[in-house]
Order: sequence, then structure tokens, then C-alpha cells
Amino acid sequence: MTLLAAEAQVHLADAERHVAHLCEHFEEHDFLVEAAPGRARIAFDIGTGSLEIDRDRLTLRAEADDTTRLAAIKFMLAQHLQELPGAAEARLIWTGDGCADTTLPSLREVRVRRIEDLTPHLRRITFGGQDLARYDAPDMHIHLLIPPEGQPPVWPVPGANGIPVWPEGPSAPAMRTYTVRRVDAAAGEIAVDFVLHDAPGPGAAFAARARFGDVVGLLGPGGRGVAQADWYLLAGDETALPAIARILERLSPEATGVAVIEVGEVADELDLAHPEGIALHWLHRTGAPAGSTLRLAEAVKAVPIPQDRSVFAWAGTEFETFKALRAHWRKTCGLPRDRHLAVAYWRRGHSEDADA
Repeated sequence: MTLLAAEAQVHLADAERHVAHLCEHFEEHDFLVEAAPGRARIAFDIGTGSLEIDRDRLTLRAEADDTTRLAAIKFMLAQHLQELPGAAEARLIWTGDGCADTTLPSLREVRVRRIEDLTPHLRRITFGGQDLARYDAPDMHIHLLIPPEGQPPVWPVPGANGIPVWPEGPSAPAMRTYTVRRVDAAAGEIAVDFVLHDAPGPGAAFAARARFGDVVGLLGPGGRGVAQADWYLLAGDETALPAIARILERLSPEATGVAVIEVGEVADELDLAHPEGIALHWLHRTGAPAGSTLRLAEAVKAVPIPQDRSVFAWAGTEFETFKALRAHWRKTCGLPRDRHLAVAYWRRGHSEDADA
């Protein structure tokens, strides 16, 4: 296996402080960080990043086994560095493998092939395109690039600092994160399930109006899946229903555990394929707004965690529920970081643009 690498150097007045903040950020997002005076190494799921200080010079290095993963690590290092106070204006230019690319290596353009309503509030859209095998992977999530209605697609391009240069003006696409539901690389198809909202954002609005042949862009994949275990605890609302369905389909037939899923009403339940040893528990809001109750968090906290088997807990929820479950699993249950993953899929009262 050939390892690809790229490097960038940045001059910062307080490089040590910036490295400490970066290490703290990546640890908070459950990446393994090995830090020593003047240097640090971050183990991403897709490769490694390293930071090394020489006086006021910070050297960033990214390593991965393909150009798409390398570009993702460059992006993560550069973006989070430039979000820090005092580093936003730092001049950062990558050199090395993949730096001459004029298109984003993970970008795919796909078109709507089929539309299917699974429930009153869940719509599956199957897209057709080329070279989609990369999406048939344990990584669960993609970024969907949605051109404005009536506008031709204009896609982002690589930036010298590793951060894509986004189109501006009326043709700029919106970006939303979704779960890869199914992939048939041989047929050139990828399916995504959309939750339809009463007050839709760009993703739900696109799903509601989509017609055969409509074009979107894909970036990714990314996002951790579940680790191997004997017993699983899965939790989420309807935004996580596609991910939970995908996880259940890929578990060993011998897997055991519990899945707790909150939806609006009985009609929003799905007939999910799952191992016989996984018990499904559906919760219904019955008119309460999504994210407005503690029902899901309380139901998950009430599930006893086995002490005699290997365990993995996973949740995709609203932000407040995410915080509650992550704290419960870490502090109350004592689950190590590699034995659980909680993700905030959305935040009540905020759009993905506001949280970006």
C-alpha cells in the first residue's frame, strides 16, 4: 500500500497554544491524540495528521492511502486551525500529493432515478451516477450538495489551504449531511432517505420537489459506524432512522441488544430488518414537536447496560438529547470512548448553516 502525504507550514505567534486547542478539539470528537512537548499526532479513521512546532512555525502533515482521504485530513487540520482566534489569517499552503488537483477527489455528480415514499414523513430518493463504489463502505454519511431550484449546478473546487473554495452568488449550492442508505455500485445507484418537514430546509425542500433527472453533488463518505460487539444499544429520532436501519441490516445475525427509536406517530414506523436478538422499541411524540421532550433520553437511560458482554452504544439525536446520552454513557455507565458514539444530527431552533 502506497502512503500519500502532504505538508503545510504556518507561522503563528503562539503555536503551542494553537496545538493544544487542536488536540483538545480532536479528543472531544473521539479521535485518538498522542501529544508530547512540541508535537502531536492525531489518528483519524482514514489516516493520520501530525503537528510539529519549531519556535513560531507550525508544520502540519497529513497521511492517507488515497487522495480522497488525504484531502479530508488536510481539510480537517486546516479548517479547525483557522477557526482558532489568531490563526484565521495565517497563510497556509499545502504541498505534496494531491495538491495539483483541480477538482475535489470525493465529488460525484448524480441524478434522481427513483422516488419512493416509505412513510408519511420519510422519502427515499435513488440517485444514479458513475464511480460510486467508494460509498459502499462502513462510513455512513455523505454531504449532499443541492443547487438552488432552477439554477445549473456549480461545484466547489480545491483550495490551496486544503479548504474547498465554495461558489458564491445565486448558483451556490446548499450542503446538507445525510446517511447513505443503500449503494449498488454495479448499477451505479445510491439511495438516500429524507425526512420531510413542515418547515423544510434545503434538503427536505429538494426531496419534496425532486423529479427524475434532477442533479445533486455528493461529497464523502465519512462518519464512524459501529464497532464490533456482542450487545448493541441504538437510539435516535426519525433523522437517525436511516442510519439505524443501515446499522441493523449490517449486524451479525447473532447480535443482541436494544434499539430505541422516536418518531411522530405510529404511521412513521418502518418494518426494519434486524437480528432476532435486537429488540425494537418505538416511541411516539403524538403531536409534541420533535426535540421538545425528554422521552427518548429517558427511555435510553432506562436500558440496563450488560456487564458480562462487549457493548457498543450509538445515538443520532437532537443536540440536547445527544449531550444527555453522551454524558450518561461516559459518566454513569463508564463506557470507554471506543465503546460508544453519540452524534448531534440536528439542533432545535438552528439550521445546519447556522451550526456550520
